[in-house]
Amino acid sequence: MSIPIERLMAVYRAADAEVAEAAPVCEVSGRCCRFKEYGHTLFLSRTEAELLLSQGLPADSVVNDEGCPFQIRGLCTARDRRPLGCRVYFCDPAYAGRGEQISETAIAALKTLHQETETPWEYRPLIHFLREFLASPSMLPVASGGKAEQTCENHAESRTVSPRLPPGAE
Repeated sequence: MSIPIERLMAVYRAADAEVAEAAPVCEVSGRCCRFKEYGHTLFLSRTEAELLLSQGLPADSVVNDEGCPFQIRGLCTARDRRPLGCRVYFCDPAYAGRGEQISETAIAALKTLHQETETPWEYRPLIHFLREFLASPSMLPVASGGKAEQTCENHAESRTVSPRLPPGAE
């Protein structure tokens, strides 16, 4: 990653602060992670994808365009390193429009970081980066075990997941 992680995390913290100020309600429905079912696509930059995939894929993950492979049994296994799209997306109708504003501000800050570090800008759907990751033999196997964190911060439950390679990655 050409952009120092602390600078990327500063962009994330700023977005998180704006989201906290807007105070959207999370219904813990998991709709944010079920892309195809709810008609949305998670876009992220290559820099964000590198951070997200830096610890590999979680055990029991399935990679396809249906949903996020980091959501295991309704829990997010990449909470701390989740990309901007995950940080700003909420189903709360009262939050409509505000998330888009926060996203635009954060993406502009991320683009500025890319310019300052002369890092090429690449912004694509998550599935693109996942397929690329799985096609790279040096990136396999997926992470074995580990703890999964609840998608919503209002619930502190965590669960342990067991190791399994995604279909087609064997």
